[in-house]
Amino acid sequence: MTRTITLFPLAALLLAGCAVPEARLRAGLIRAGLPAPLSACMAERMVDRLSLKQLMRIADLPKARGSESIDQFLHRVRALGDSEILGVASSSAALCATGLG
Repeated sequence: MTRTITLFPLAALLLAGCAVPEARLRAGLIRAGLPAPLSACMAERMVDRLSLKQLMRIADLPKARGSESIDQFLHRVRALGDSEILGVASSSAALCATGLG
C-alpha cells in the first residue's frame, strides 16, 4: 500500500513532464498562425516523434509567426535544416488537416 502511494506522485510528475513540451509546442504552432484545433492535433502527434531539443526548435521558430497557410509554415520549418522535423511536421499537418490524425 505504501509503495502505491509513493509511486503515485512519481507517475503524476512523469505525466506532467510529457504535457509541458506538448503545451509549449501547441502554443508555438498557434503563434505561428495555425488554427488551434490543428495545432493541438499536430502537437499531440509531434511530441511522441521528436526529441525535446527538436520540439523546442520548432516551438520557438521565430520566422514562422504569422504564417498564413500550412504550406507557408512548412516552408519556414524547412529552413531549420532538420529533415526529421520537416518530415514529422509535414505528416502531422497532412493527417491533422484531413481529420485522419
